[in-house]
Amino acid sequence: MAEVAYYTKEGLEKLKEELQFLKTEGRASIAKQIAEARDKGDLSENAEYDAAKEAQGLHEAKIAKLGEVLANARLLDESKMDITKVLALSKVKIKNLKNGAVMQYQLVSETEADFKAGKISVSSPIAKGLLGKKVGDKTEITVPAGKIEFEIMEISR
Repeated sequence: MAEVAYYTKEGLEKLKEELQFLKTEGRASIAKQIAEARDKGDLSENAEYDAAKEAQGLHEAKIAKLGEVLANARLLDESKMDITKVLALSKVKIKNLKNGAVMQYQLVSETEADFKAGKISVSSPIAKGLLGKKVGDKTEITVPAGKIEFEIMEISR
C-alpha cells in the first residue's frame, strides 16, 4: 500500500494537471509515434516501432504511478493547524548557531520540494529535525556535512 502524502492546494492542482496532460497530449503523442513507425514497414525488424511501444509502456507506468500518488494524496487545511510548533507546510525561520546564517524554509511533500524556492521535503534530514519543535527551541541536526545546531526563530503558515 502506498504512503499517504500531504499537499498544499497548489501542489495537488499541479499533480492533477500533470496527470491530465499525460492522459491526453502525452498519450496522443505516443500513439502518433507508434503510427509513424508502423507505416515504415515490417514490424519484426522495426527498431523505431519497438522503441515507440516501449515508450508507451513507460508512459502508462508513469500515469499509473501518478494516479496512485493522487489516490493517496491528502489536502492539508492550514487554517486548522497548530502554528506554535513545526508541522508539514510550516514556514520556519531558523538560525545556524555555528555561523549565524538565517534561513527560511517551508516543509512540503517530496514531490513539491524545490530547494531554490525554499521548499524542503518533510522527509529531509533538516525537516525531520525541525518537526514538532517550537520557537526558541534548539536542535542538533545531522546532515551530510556533519552535525549542525539550529535555533527556531519563527514559525508561520
